[in-house]
Formats: sequence, C-alpha cells, structure tokens
Amino acid sequence: METSELLKKVRHIEIKSRGLTRQIFAGQYHSAFKGKGMAFSEVREYRYGDDIRNIDWNVTARYNQPFVKIFDEERELTVMLLIDVSGSQNFGTTHQFKRHLIAEVAAVLAFSAIQNNDKIGVILFTNRVEKFIRPQKGRRHILRIISELLNFQPQGKETNLTEALRFFTNAIKKRCTAFILSDFIDVDETNQTPRFTDALSIANNKHDMVAIRIYDNRETSIPNVGLVRFNDAETGTDVWVDTGSPIFAQSYSKWWSNVAEKLRQSFTKAKVDWISVRTDEDYVKPLMILFKRRSK
Repeated sequence: METSELLKKVRHIEIKSRGLTRQIFAGQYHSAFKGKGMAFSEVREYRYGDDIRNIDWNVTARYNQPFVKIFDEERELTVMLLIDVSGSQNFGTTHQFKRHLIAEVAAVLAFSAIQNNDKIGVILFTNRVEKFIRPQKGRRHILRIISELLNFQPQGKETNLTEALRFFTNAIKKRCTAFILSDFIDVDETNQTPRFTDALSIANNKHDMVAIRIYDNRETSIPNVGLVRFNDAETGTDVWVDTGSPIFAQSYSKWWSNVAEKLRQSFTKAKVDWISVRTDEDYVKPLMILFKRRSK
C-alpha cells in the first residue's frame, strides 16, 4: 500500500473510531472492563454492614473504636489485542475484507482503552507470532497499531491460535483484559472441534479473555454458480467444486453449522465472553451487546 493511501486509511479509521468511542462507547467500556485490583484509599469509622475483614486494627486500637479501610478500584488496565493476520482474513464479498473489519474493531477498542487511561498492546499472529507490540499509552501508539494492521505482511498464512495464546500467556505476566479478533477457523477437520480450547481456558484463568469472531456472509453458504475453482488462502491448495451439486451444498452447510456450534461450545467451556460480527453488518450493535452483558 502506498504511503499516502495508508495515511488516508489510518486517518479515516481514527476519525470514525474516536467518534464512536466518545459518543457511544466511553461509559460502556469503562463499566464493562473494570480494574480487577483494589488500591487503599483511606480509613473511616466502622458502620453497620461493613465487612469486618476490612477493619484496620492499628487505627482501631489507637482511637479505641473500630475503623475500616476503604479501597478504590484500580482503574488503569492493560489491554491486549490478539489479532489474526492469517490468509483467511483476506476474504470478503460485500463491503470489505475480514482484515479491514478487524482493523476497525481493534481501533475502536484501542481508542476506548486510551480514553480510560489504559495501556494497549498487540500480538499479530498466523501459525506463529508475527509481531509483538508491547503495551503503551497514547494516540501515536494507537496510530502505529492501526498502520501495522492495514499494511503488515505476515510470513505465515495458516492459523494456530494455540501458539498465539501460549505466547500471550507467557509474555504478559500481570492480569489484563485481552481481545482475540479472528475468524477462529482453526479446527480439526475430522470432527470440526477447535484445536485451541485448552489454551484458551488456560489463558482465561490468568487473564480476562474476550473473543470477537469475524466472518463473511458468503462463508455460511455457497451459491450455485456452476463449476468453480476454489483456492485455500492458507494452504495455497486449489480444488474444483461443482457448486450446483445438492450433495456439496448439503455437506458444506453441515460443515459450517458444525464449526459454528463447536466454537460456541469451546467458548462456553473456556468461560470466555464472545460475539460474532459479519463483514456486511455494523459492528456497533454487537459491541454494545458485549459491553452491556459484561456490565451486569
């Protein structure tokens, strides 16, 4: 991508993302992703109903009446974006490729994070970790992230979520909130079971994981357009398919339904919040649903 075109796209995403962050997501993000730690604030006299475990015994002894410690929530968070840049993200049939939607959603999350004084970091992955951007604050840092998402050329093409999750778990020691943006097409082809469930469960035990599944409507069903050559963007394999065959249509529909159901089961097993966003749909509504669900 030419430098001028890249800067134009970065600016467009920045304007749109910052506008959404200010107008829609500011309060919702804060409520949905609260700091997990508690910082000491002050002491005050004990009141009926206070937790006796918070009694400050030194102050109580000094004044001969009970005082309790008051804690404030630690608001500052570290937010990590684990972003799939494998070959399957270079697909889209209506408005945009999956990777372009991922870039916009990531930008919205990033601007929401820095507006709440959170640090933001990124892991770009395929079947390997392609790039690790350490958590930092600031607009310049966010613009660097957006530029990388739009222009990054990965070495790998296939997908290995387990590898990315293992690297993340080892690299980030302090508990953080992490968003995984992917189509999650990393399954065992014999039974459509996700390969990454155990790694996701381990990561979620240490961190607060959120999955954002990006997909294209054409992936759910293939129209009858005769004999077509399909190319697997991750393996480079070509295969000729008779899209008019009822057997093919039924088989593909069953495969897609199985993958979607097994993904749902995987997220449930790992106790991970998740949403699905389609390339031809507005992502604002799914994100609002996610934020509101977590605010309860």
